[in-house]
Amino acid sequence: MTQRINYLKQAPALFKKLVELGTLINDGSIEESVRDLVAIRASQINGCGFCIDMHVKQATIHGERPLRLHHLAAWRESTLFAPRERAALAWTEALTTLSPQGVPDEIYERVRTQLTEQELTDLTYEIMTINAWNRINVAFKTVPGSYDKDFGLDRANLA
Repeated sequence: MTQRINYLKQAPALFKKLVELGTLINDGSIEESVRDLVAIRASQINGCGFCIDMHVKQATIHGERPLRLHHLAAWRESTLFAPRERAALAWTEALTTLSPQGVPDEIYERVRTQLTEQELTDLTYEIMTINAWNRINVAFKTVPGSYDKDFGLDRANLA
């Protein structure tokens, strides 16, 4: 696969703003382990190989267990995810694949039993942001692993 456009070089100010948004989200109320799962799951749904690769490596560096990463695509059938994580994953799927009817009340109510209003808001921004990254990396065919050294992902020892 060959990258189409280097969007970082074409729009450095916009890239910087999206990175800044991610930094604010990282300082929010959602714990790193949940953010990792959400980023991977949205990237799986969107078919973003670059983001799947990057976020699996980040999750590994953060101490995520390999089996949970393998189960993520089938999280509903897995016993490895806590109710809070399940709520976050359900919300991720609902927002990543918006139906014409929007987000069902049943999903919203289920998520609200696990997350505060602040957490739900922060999680929603996390999902919005990973979807933005997915879309630009899919559009321009960013090569998985191509920024590992720049982002410190070579520490995951997964290459």
